[in-house]
Amino acid sequence: MRRLILDHALLPDGWAANVGIDIEGGTIAAVRPNARGETRERIAGIALPGLPNLHSHTFQRGMAGLAETRGPEGDSFWTWRQVMYRFLGSLAPDDVEAIAAFAMMEMLEGGFTALAEFHYLHHDADGRPYTDIAELSGRIVAAAQETGMGLTLLPVFYAQGGFGAAAPAEGQRRFINDVEGYTRLLEGARRAVAGLDDAIVGVAPHSLRAVTPESLREVMALAGEGPIHIHIAEQVQEVEDCLAWSGQRPVAWLLDHAPVDQRWCLIHATHLDAREVEGTAMSGAVAGLCPITEANLGDGIFEGVDYLGAGGRFGVGSDSNIEISVSAELKQFEYSQRLRHRARNVLAQHQGQSTGRSLYDKALAGGAQALGRRIGAIEAGQRADLVVLDGDHPDLAAVSDDRWIDAYVFVAGKAAIDTVFVAGKDLVRSGRHVKHEAIRARYGRAMARILA
Repeated sequence: MRRLILDHALLPDGWAANVGIDIEGGTIAAVRPNARGETRERIAGIALPGLPNLHSHTFQRGMAGLAETRGPEGDSFWTWRQVMYRFLGSLAPDDVEAIAAFAMMEMLEGGFTALAEFHYLHHDADGRPYTDIAELSGRIVAAAQETGMGLTLLPVFYAQGGFGAAAPAEGQRRFINDVEGYTRLLEGARRAVAGLDDAIVGVAPHSLRAVTPESLREVMALAGEGPIHIHIAEQVQEVEDCLAWSGQRPVAWLLDHAPVDQRWCLIHATHLDAREVEGTAMSGAVAGLCPITEANLGDGIFEGVDYLGAGGRFGVGSDSNIEISVSAELKQFEYSQRLRHRARNVLAQHQGQSTGRSLYDKALAGGAQALGRRIGAIEAGQRADLVVLDGDHPDLAAVSDDRWIDAYVFVAGKAAIDTVFVAGKDLVRSGRHVKHEAIRARYGRAMARILA
């Protein structure tokens, strides 16, 4: 058993000082505010529950910055996607693992302690399955093992190139499976995570444009009680194409044709009408927001005010991993709403409420639900995931309680992070992962080869 005492900690019922935590087998066994510290390991600073990252494609960390040159006819999500297809064509399994480990290391240094990896890169560069169809899923698991990142692995089902059973494009050949192949992939992924502490596997139909209604039903049946994640309504063109195919908008179609409930995470859900906002909120599903990536790709602005007003749940993810930071994602979400509504503190829902605290609390709850894990709170029975802020940081030293979170989210950012624990192990110390140099060096060698 590891016995800690935290100077300050955010508990489910609020802030507390001198918080004793007993950790056994990676899980919090007991929490005692106002504990005596003589026989405990003191952790200086301000402890927050570790935040889940509910959406990532780790391999895209390697292409960060490669799509920032304007094309001859302007750029969009769809032209960015062509850059992505060209990049992934050169990735070998060792590269996938090296990039994933680097991204997960940056996530831990940026305040994320658990990850839902939406993993759709399955086959070799020619589109042929590896001897082990789950080879690349295994590389994601190996990266989580090396870094210590908590993992919900979401192998992606991707069967077609567009609505109406359109043929896949050449650049999509590494993604494609039929239901039989996907079933074998899912079985392989479950074997791969068996040796990883506290990891689970869910399912991820890529998007409505990448599946048929029939294959969607078959994939949902493979989930059991596990999480189900899907990209949806990210782009205006996607909405228009879905209307042309079905006569309905994407989220409306999904709500009418699938048993959407608390197991589901609707990634992006950027373009919703009023009925879809209300329906998503009432379903109990989580909206998986990736504010930095959505801004980078020019997706649009999520209907945050109406959705939260309807009682909707959300979490945040780093998606394309162009910047990996809890505080930056939460800040971008709030700032997008300020720009839309030309107001301030938009996502705090009542007078006197801290905007940073409101965002953090909601992202904790929504992220934990989306990952299907016992995470997101400092209480007995939860995994011992903690992000400890530096109480002496100049932006935090003169404030207290919820203002610590406001200063972290809106001012200091990840520079305020001192120590990060996952399952009771301190993996980040003084802001750097304990294996930082080795992971960074391997990533650098991989990228030098890929971009040569």
